[in-house]
Amino acid sequence: MKVDIRHWIGIACLIVAPMALAQSCPDRNLMYWQAFPPGGESDLSARHQQMVLKKKCAAIDAIIQYKAGAGGGLMWGQMNQLPGDGLNVVGINLPHIVFQPMEGQVQYKTQDITPVFWFHFTPDILAVPEQSPIRSFADFISAAKAAPGKLNLGGSGLNSANHAAHERMNAAFGVKTNYIPYKGTGDMSLAVVGNQIDGAMTYSAFAINNKSKVRALAIAMEKRHPLLPDVPTFKELGVDWVDGAYRGIGVPRSTPPEARKRLSDMWAALNADPEMKELAAKSGFELVNVGVDQMDPFMKEKTRLYTEGAQRLGLGKK
Repeated sequence: MKVDIRHWIGIACLIVAPMALAQSCPDRNLMYWQAFPPGGESDLSARHQQMVLKKKCAAIDAIIQYKAGAGGGLMWGQMNQLPGDGLNVVGINLPHIVFQPMEGQVQYKTQDITPVFWFHFTPDILAVPEQSPIRSFADFISAAKAAPGKLNLGGSGLNSANHAAHERMNAAFGVKTNYIPYKGTGDMSLAVVGNQIDGAMTYSAFAINNKSKVRALAIAMEKRHPLLPDVPTFKELGVDWVDGAYRGIGVPRSTPPEARKRLSDMWAALNADPEMKELAAKSGFELVNVGVDQMDPFMKEKTRLYTEGAQRLGLGKK
């Protein structure tokens, strides 16, 4: 009888993969700390990860805890006080953890944060309430120039990606609009959807998840988003702008290297799961995979870029 070796290799892979995954599962529940209130992109991504992790590691739970305040700075200033047991992970954001220490209003430095995995990216987007008379980006610029300082745009936190994007837009298009910081996207969304403010400089996920309630005007991507095909890119509008926010997980500084590596590998496995890929695509999250092995050069380059950007936009100390 002829034996097809590929058949047996396939069976072996099916047997070995669950065993390898089981070895990467923690033996106790994870405490997954969030620096923003429920309802925003960080919370939504954590819920996705919680669900997929339960499927992969049925014996444990990822227990999501919230400690919101100071645009994320409250939690990040306290994360090194958590036990470094490999069971405490904290949601972290770029460029927030670079911008905030430069402003000097938080109790941590960028070097105090220990990232172990960056899992997705959300592009900047300008959006207005569906009821707004502003129908296009051209309308927005006309309204902003007709009444400088009158339009109020919400965003998540001070010295955050939203704040930087707001300042960048004002400078790039020669307009003056006001930035209104909220504790997180969840709080901001209530104001935008409720037509309490004129719009928001926010992320693609917000516009996609509130498609019938808000109107997106421009997005910071190389090409138009497949879920927002009618929304022009800032590049189409004449500005070379491709940017947004990265989200990932960090750990207390006392967490040993082997525990950091285990968490990094676990989050990489979550990102590779077909269900996670589907959830991310539906929510407007662009998955990335930056683990502990690539972390040092990634953070060095991002810190350099965001430091230059913050100085240019006046967000850092003079």
